[in-house]
Amino acid sequence: MSVRVICQCGTSYELKDEFAGKLVKCPQCGRENRVPGPASVTGMTGVFDRDVFLLRQQLLKISEKYDVCDEQGNKIIFVERPAHLLQNLGAILAGVVAGGGLLFAFVTLADMNRNNPMEPVFAILGMVGMVVGFFGVAIALSAKRHVTFYRDQTKRERLIEILQDKKFQPLTTTYTVNDPTGRCLALLWKSNLSNIIRKRWVVKSPEGQVLYVAKEDSIILSLLRRLIGPLLGVLRTNFIIVQEGSDAVIGEFNRKFTILDRYALDLKADAARRFDRRVALALGVMLDTGERR
Repeated sequence: MSVRVICQCGTSYELKDEFAGKLVKCPQCGRENRVPGPASVTGMTGVFDRDVFLLRQQLLKISEKYDVCDEQGNKIIFVERPAHLLQNLGAILAGVVAGGGLLFAFVTLADMNRNNPMEPVFAILGMVGMVVGFFGVAIALSAKRHVTFYRDQTKRERLIEILQDKKFQPLTTTYTVNDPTGRCLALLWKSNLSNIIRKRWVVKSPEGQVLYVAKEDSIILSLLRRLIGPLLGVLRTNFIIVQEGSDAVIGEFNRKFTILDRYALDLKADAARRFDRRVALALGVMLDTGERR
């Protein structure tokens, strides 16, 4: 029986099970990795040890939930991104109160200084204070929306987790992918500015080295989608995945032509399995939920 080892650099290689639990050096980068034990071989490694994942988003749910299936349609993983509806509604209400309070305070000062040079200053400060107070309080009290992968809907066994690094990231958005022990597997990054032209996500190693890039399948199609929309699904957003420094496509994330949200993550082109399948699936989920599709 063999054991598959997936290094942080993305290299995947197999060893005899007699190495289970031992530290071995990666043949690609030389980094030491602990070989999974028997429990991991029959458990989590088996769930992720494939090249095609089918994602089905559950509809009519407040929180975002996905069923991940194999090629035969068998459910193998359950994914959930809680909406934290009550907490976030409370944060918005608190923001409205804070912003309204600041506006009222400065309007009162402006009224007390009527026909005084300070009147317009207090009026402007009131408007600014309202905006700053609302967003400041609302963001501070809102909940981060992490994504958790479970063995099934009982949620007794956690497989991996995608952590939202910050609540407010106007220019760039980052996430951290962790295994069940909290060990960082990869970092996911996107630029909100460049996404205006063509959606693009970057997969980095825990040390910050760029490993893979997922981007919309065509710049021409990207621009058409911005101009005329999805056109009833004809111009649905699909992604290709390439290794950093190469134009060779190692994977695709495509939306199926169906009424319901159905996606296929296809990594057959990555024959050497350099791309950690756990990270690849995490990326696939974020290409949907992280883009609010």
